[in-house]
Amino acid sequence: MAFLIGLALAYYLITGPLRHKFASGVSTPTRKQQIFFYSAIVLLYIVKGSPIDLLTHIMLTFHMAQLAIFLLVVPILIIKGIPEWIWRKIVKNRFVEPVLNILTKPLIAILLFNGLFSLYHIPDIFNFTKTSQVAHTSAALILFIASFIVWWPLLNPLQDRNDIHPLLKLAYIAGNGVLFTPACVLIIFATHPLFNAYSQDGAWIQALALCVP
Repeated sequence: MAFLIGLALAYYLITGPLRHKFASGVSTPTRKQQIFFYSAIVLLYIVKGSPIDLLTHIMLTFHMAQLAIFLLVVPILIIKGIPEWIWRKIVKNRFVEPVLNILTKPLIAILLFNGLFSLYHIPDIFNFTKTSQVAHTSAALILFIASFIVWWPLLNPLQDRNDIHPLLKLAYIAGNGVLFTPACVLIIFATHPLFNAYSQDGAWIQALALCVP
């Protein structure tokens, strides 16, 4: 909660009273942008800081609901909520730009995100991430970064870089939906429990200890 409040405060200061220290001649974010960003902060707390995070270690249903909001909703709100001039400063960084130019190519972006998502839900890998705080946090952070990469080609706020034809964007969304399916199919049509964290008492207790010492 302290981290997210600090993040919200930093957004308010950088885009408001202190914006002229970071860029000249820029305006404050629109009301819609502010709503998007602060909504993202609230949702982040709900899925990562509230008791819902505890429930994700008890029931797979809550885990999947958490991922849906964490990876498919929050990144959209953050991308749409941060003003273009801030994104331009981030993207134009000489270390960020060359990497972003490669990873946000549509085919690479959807293969990267969906590949990591499916890999994460391979039972052995999933079970391992539920036994180590470092592995659990690292996996969540990597998927969160990948989710920004997969949404970037569709929502790129830099007008001079947003050059994908609307029909290609539809094809991109459809392709992303298809590639998102394997991990879900693996779980839906499994004939036996896949994840020890939800089916074995010892593993369940160990997974629960990640957020309830």
